[in-house]
Amino acid sequence: MRSLVISTVLLALASGQVMAKEYGPAGCGLGTEVVFQDANEWHEHVLAATTNGTSGNQTFGMTSGTLGCETNGPMANGVASFMNKNLESIAADTAQGEGETLSALVELIGVDTADQSAFKTEMQANFDAIFVSENATATTSYTALVAMMKNDARFSKYLQA
Repeated sequence: MRSLVISTVLLALASGQVMAKEYGPAGCGLGTEVVFQDANEWHEHVLAATTNGTSGNQTFGMTSGTLGCETNGPMANGVASFMNKNLESIAADTAQGEGETLSALVELIGVDTADQSAFKTEMQANFDAIFVSENATATTSYTALVAMMKNDARFSKYLQA
């Protein structure tokens, strides 16, 4: 039981750091904007990050622009929302390197026709990083996809800052 609690705390801290930006260590969401507004201590940030991550409100906030989440971040044109609604299909298509849902995602991101095949291949090569487990969430997958794009000069140009 203790290792489960420690793992949960570490996961909350790690996910909060990924979404940190100007939101602080817990990222945006209900835990940050409502429940733990004045979080200053590390344990308050952990609780805020846990609230943001476990209730699914952080993903909602990112796709809707509510709960203190900005809507003009990388790929703000509905990519996070699309991934939230189609994660299983995107994962299945990515594993194969092709498919209708993967093609729709690539189009939504705005990848040029000349780069689409290479983009899909790169997503397939990074499958384990983007879909870290069968319990991957849209938030973790979106964050990993953005990281993959940032690390590749061919695809970083498609990120809208």
